[in-house]
Amino acid sequence: MIAARIVAIVIFVAMFILIITDKIEKHYVTLGCGALTLIGVFGICLRDFSAMWKVINLRSIATLEFWHTSGAESETGGVDWATILFLGGMMVMVEGMARAGFFNWLCRRIAKLVHYKTIPIFFAFMAMSFVLAMFIDSITVILFLASVTIELSRLLKFNPVPMIMSEIFCANLGGSATMCGDPPNIIIGSNLHYSFMDFVLNTGVVALISFVFIVLYFYLVMKKELAGGGASESDYANMPSPESFITDKKGFIASCIIFFCAVAMLVTHSTTGLTVAFIGVVIAIITLITSGKHIGTVLKGVDYKTLLFFTGLFVVVGGLEETGVLELIAGFISKVCGSNYYLMVAIIIWVSGIASAFIDNIPFAATMVPIIKDLAGTSDPLLATLAWSLAMGTDVGGSATPIGASANVVGTSAAAKAGHPIGWGAYCKKMAPATIIVMVVSTVYVWLRYVSVL
Repeated sequence: MIAARIVAIVIFVAMFILIITDKIEKHYVTLGCGALTLIGVFGICLRDFSAMWKVINLRSIATLEFWHTSGAESETGGVDWATILFLGGMMVMVEGMARAGFFNWLCRRIAKLVHYKTIPIFFAFMAMSFVLAMFIDSITVILFLASVTIELSRLLKFNPVPMIMSEIFCANLGGSATMCGDPPNIIIGSNLHYSFMDFVLNTGVVALISFVFIVLYFYLVMKKELAGGGASESDYANMPSPESFITDKKGFIASCIIFFCAVAMLVTHSTTGLTVAFIGVVIAIITLITSGKHIGTVLKGVDYKTLLFFTGLFVVVGGLEETGVLELIAGFISKVCGSNYYLMVAIIIWVSGIASAFIDNIPFAATMVPIIKDLAGTSDPLLATLAWSLAMGTDVGGSATPIGASANVVGTSAAAKAGHPIGWGAYCKKMAPATIIVMVVSTVYVWLRYVSVL
C-alpha cells in the first residue's frame, strides 16, 4: 500500500506541475496521468482490478440512481460521469444559444436600455455577468461580454479594461451562487448530493452579499478610468438595433425556451428526483433536435477538451482516494484544528482561495471533496459547512490572478487582442483586494451562520 501511495502522489504532483506550466494541453495531461494511475497504482502496485473498475465507474451509468434518485445517498467515487454529462449538456445548450445570437442581442439590449452611457453600462454589465454566470459557463459569459465591451468602447471612446476586469470578477462570483455556475460546484454538488436550491440558499446568499461590496469597490476604484465616455444623442440614434444581431429567430425563441426549461428542472430537481446527468442529457437532445441543419455547428462548438480533462482528473484523484492519501491529509487537518471549527473553516476557505489563485480550481475541488467528507465524519451539518466553505474559496480565489480561472484568461486575452494588454501588476492591483474582500465576507458569513450553531 505504501508503494501505491507514493506512486499515486508522484503522478498527482506531476499532473499539477504540467497543468501549471501549460506546456502540454490540459486534457492530454490528465488523460495521460489517469492512464498511469490505472496501470501503475491499480495494475502494478495494488494488483486490484476491482478497485480499478470502481474508479472507472462506468457501471454507475446503468443504475436507476444515476438518472433518477429517491433522495437516498449512494457512495460515489472515481470518474463522476454525472458531472461530465451535465457539463456536456449545458455546453450544447449554450452553443445553441450563441448560434442564434442570444448573447449579442442581450448585451446590446441592456446597453440600449441605459442609453449607451458608460457608468450605467459598467453597472449593468457587472450585474449581467453575475446573473448569467449563475446558469452559464463563465468562459462563455466573458467571451461575449468582453467582445461587446470592446466594441462599445470604440464607439463610446472609453477604456474597456476596467469594465472587462469587473466583468471577470463578477462572473466568477456569480458562478459560486449555484450548482451549475462553476465546475467546482458541480463536483461538490454531485458528489455530496446537494441540489441547485441548496447552493442558491447557501453560497447564493453570500455571493449576493459580496456582490454589493464588489460593485461599490469597483466603482470607487475604477470610476476615474471610465469617466468621459458615452454616446451623444446622434450616436445613440445611429446605434444598430439589438434585434439585428439575432441570426436565427426560430432558433432564438427555441433556445430561450430550452434555457428556461433547464433552469426550471435544476430548481426543482431535488423535488422531482431528476439527476443533473438526466437534465444535461435531455437539454442536449432537445437543443440538437431544435437546431435542425445546424446540429454540426452546435456539436463542433462543444468544448470536448474540458470533458476529457475532467475524465482523466477524476481517475487521478480516485487513485489518491483508493490508496488512502486523502484520508491522511484529512487526518492532518483535523489534528491541527482539533474541535475548533472556526479554524477549520478558515483553513478551507483561505487555503482553497490562495491555491485557486495559482492552480486550476477544478482538480483542487475534486481533491478536496473526499477530504472534507473525512473531516466531517458522520456530521451532516459540519459537512455542509465545509462544502460551502470549499465552494466559495475555490470559486472566488481564482479571480486574484490572470491565470487563476479560465474566465480570467479569456477576458485578458480578448483585451490584449484589441490592443489593451493587462499585465500581472495592473490585474492583481485591482483584483486581489476584491478577492480578499469576498473571502473575508465569506469567512465571517460561514462563521456566523453555520459554525456558531454547530
